[in-house]
Amino acid sequence: MNNDLECPVDFVTINENRARMVAFLVLMLVVLCFGTANWLIAAFLLVDFALRSFYLNKFSPLAIIAGVLIKLLQLKNKPVDRAPKRFAAFVGLSFMVMILLALLTGFITTAKAVLIVIMIFAALESLAGFCAGCYVYSYLKRFGLIK
Repeated sequence: MNNDLECPVDFVTINENRARMVAFLVLMLVVLCFGTANWLIAAFLLVDFALRSFYLNKFSPLAIIAGVLIKLLQLKNKPVDRAPKRFAAFVGLSFMVMILLALLTGFITTAKAVLIVIMIFAALESLAGFCAGCYVYSYLKRFGLIK
């Protein structure tokens, strides 16, 4: 385990299984966006990431769908701090801005390259429960880009 790793914390818990389900839904939509280069999918993801980044989860379509799926699959609540997931959503929002702009301006290869990064992060979170956000947060903090 890396002792230099820091994660943001806000001492508010959420259901990790629901967060992982959201990540899985993001993964599916990113794969679809990668295959079609459809800017509407990117715009939808951008809005959803924005809602989750700014504590508006109750309006996030993906969070709502994930909640329904969690109930249908009868997955138990697994408490985890909310802040790392929110930070990851903010990183996703930043990436989706780049992707949407690239798609709208015809830079399809650039958009697909950034989509691959989101695919990797979403796959790690949804399938393995590995949040790369703490690593990104630690590097940003180490270089003084965040406090």
